[in-house]
Amino acid sequence: MQPVLTIAGSDSGGGAGIQADLKTFAARGVYGMSAITALTAQNTLGVQGVFAVPAEFVASQIDAVMEDIGAHAWKTGMLANAAIIHTVAERARHYQVKQLVIDPVMVAKGGDVLLEPAAQQAIINDLLPLASVVTPNHHEAGVLTGQPVTTIDEMRQAALALHAMGARAVLIKGGHLPDTSDAIDVLYVDGAWTTFRAPRVNTKNTHGTGCTFASAIAAELAKGHELVQAIENAKAYLNAAVQGADALGIGHGHGPLDHFARCCSDEAMKR
Repeated sequence: MQPVLTIAGSDSGGGAGIQADLKTFAARGVYGMSAITALTAQNTLGVQGVFAVPAEFVASQIDAVMEDIGAHAWKTGMLANAAIIHTVAERARHYQVKQLVIDPVMVAKGGDVLLEPAAQQAIINDLLPLASVVTPNHHEAGVLTGQPVTTIDEMRQAALALHAMGARAVLIKGGHLPDTSDAIDVLYVDGAWTTFRAPRVNTKNTHGTGCTFASAIAAELAKGHELVQAIENAKAYLNAAVQGADALGIGHGHGPLDHFARCCSDEAMKR
C-alpha cells in the first residue's frame, strides 16, 4: 500500500480539493495522506469563502507525515498564496521528492479566484522546476504563460513554454476546450508528444475533475508506472468517474464525480 500525500485546500462540499484527492487515492488503491493549505466554504454552486492556513502550519503537517510515514508521491492543488508555495517547495527540496504532480489550481469552475495573483509567479519560480509533471487546464496554462490557449496548437505551444520554465513534463488538459468532440490532453516530456483522448461526456457534473485527474496520476506514479502509462490509467479512471456523475444527483450546481464508479473494477485498480 503505497502512501501518497496531497497538499491542497479543503472543499466543504466534498467534490474537489482534499476530499476528491483522498477519494481518488482510495479508489486507485494507495494510502492517502493530506496537508491542508486552506479551508473553503464551498458547494456545487460556488465558493463562499476561503481561509488560508498559516504557511508554518502547512510545513508542520508535511513534516508530521514525512518524518513518520513518508510518501511515494506528492500532489499539490490549491496553495492559496506565495508564502505557502514557498514553503511547499522548500519542503519538497528538503525531502527530495521524486514524484511531484502539480495541479496549479487558480480559478474554480464558477469563476471564483482560488489563487492570489502574487502567487502565480511563485508557482513558476519555485514549483515548476521541481515538478515531475504539471497539469494545468487550458485556462491555467494561459495564465501561467501569458498567452491565450484555446486550440490544440496553442496547447502545444503552452506546454513548450512551461517546459522551458523548468517542468520536466507538462500535461495540458483540454477537457473544456470548445469545438472538440473528445476530451483531449497533450503531454510533452523528453522531447516527445503524446495525445490522450476520451469521449466527451455530456454532463454539468464535473466538479473536481482537475483535482481527481492529478491525484489519479500521482497514485499511478506511486505504484511504479511510467508517466505515459500513469496518465492513461488516470484518464480512464477519470472518464468512468465523470460518466457516473449524473447518477449521484448531488447538489444543485456543478455536481461531483462518482469516484467509486462501478465500472472501475478491481483489475483496473491494479493496472
